[in-house]
Amino acid sequence: MKAYVLINASPGRALEVAGRLQNQAGISAADAITGEYDVIAVCEAPDVNAIGQLIVEKIQKVEGVFKTITCLVVT
Repeated sequence: MKAYVLINASPGRALEVAGRLQNQAGISAADAITGEYDVIAVCEAPDVNAIGQLIVEKIQKVEGVFKTITCLVVT
């Protein structure tokens, strides 16, 4: 299963957050972006529960992450 995670970072921390998420297991890409959100991460896991666990344990624990929105890919 694949998901896009839209992340709001604390002011001035978008590049730092994106850098910390890159090369983490289950996260295939993390980039600072413009617009309403500061960072977008592409996550992959076997099922929706594993996606949720990845978000809670790896993404939301990164210092500077303020809020996340998860968009599951439908195929």
